[in-house]
Amino acid sequence: MLYSTVPAAEKRARFREALNSGELQRMPGAFNPLSARLIEEKGFEGVYISGAVIAADLGFPDIGLTTLTEVATRGGQISRMTNLPTLIDADTGFGEPMNVARTVQTLEDAGVSGLHIEDQVNPKRCGHLDGKAVVDADTAVKRIRAAVDARRDPNLLIMARTDIRGAEGLGAAVDRVKQLVDAGADAIFPEAMADLSEFETIRAATDVPLLANMTEFGKSELFSTQQLADVGMNLVIYPVSLLRIAMGAAERGLDALAAEGSLNSQVAGMQTRARLYELLDYEAYNAFDTSVFNFDVPTGR
Repeated sequence: MLYSTVPAAEKRARFREALNSGELQRMPGAFNPLSARLIEEKGFEGVYISGAVIAADLGFPDIGLTTLTEVATRGGQISRMTNLPTLIDADTGFGEPMNVARTVQTLEDAGVSGLHIEDQVNPKRCGHLDGKAVVDADTAVKRIRAAVDARRDPNLLIMARTDIRGAEGLGAAVDRVKQLVDAGADAIFPEAMADLSEFETIRAATDVPLLANMTEFGKSELFSTQQLADVGMNLVIYPVSLLRIAMGAAERGLDALAAEGSLNSQVAGMQTRARLYELLDYEAYNAFDTSVFNFDVPTGR
């Protein structure tokens, strides 16, 4: 009922332990707090909070239009609704090193377990589009050092994302990864790897936890969890998948309504009222205070 029963500091400690467990951590992307609760119920290890999804939810493309306030608000809403660790996309940190420091503390206050800062030129763009530009090594390193210095909870995971593979090649990515780890990054997110061998190359370059981004319609193939575990990945995210599934269903439903005049043909594919109430834990609210919540929870549909 209500919010997570696990304090943010405990989630962060658990997240650290999980990343060092040798087991691949699966983190589907939540597009709202309710979907985060579903991710937890289905047995996944964590929840990812995508900047692209936050932007899309606001009706924007993923080109740096969202603000720190918008990202922190959604990060807090999702993090407080699940006992799982949450990893949030902090884009380029929303400015210069001092802005990065403020970003880290703001997101820490929001209750996330970790965040990643990338090395794209600000304003950034989707990591799986062509024409990306990255900052020089000195700027990238300063961002990560500022992030590491700003955190107050030492278990808050500071992950460095690098997009340099698409701009300058795999060799440059290896060099950048080493620089970011030397700057204090706890983990690395190498964006837009072309194949499993490239993940293996990054794995050989560092011993910190590595993230694989399995986003549909992108530069990388959709490798299985076993394939990713076999090449040494510690974490896999599916950042936009649930939003794409939900929006695809919504579009099909609206098409049916426009063509058929009702949604009768779509009802079989809908989440039932009973299932929604179960996910929302209506019974617990009812039991908590029957003077306020006094109703029968339907079970049939």
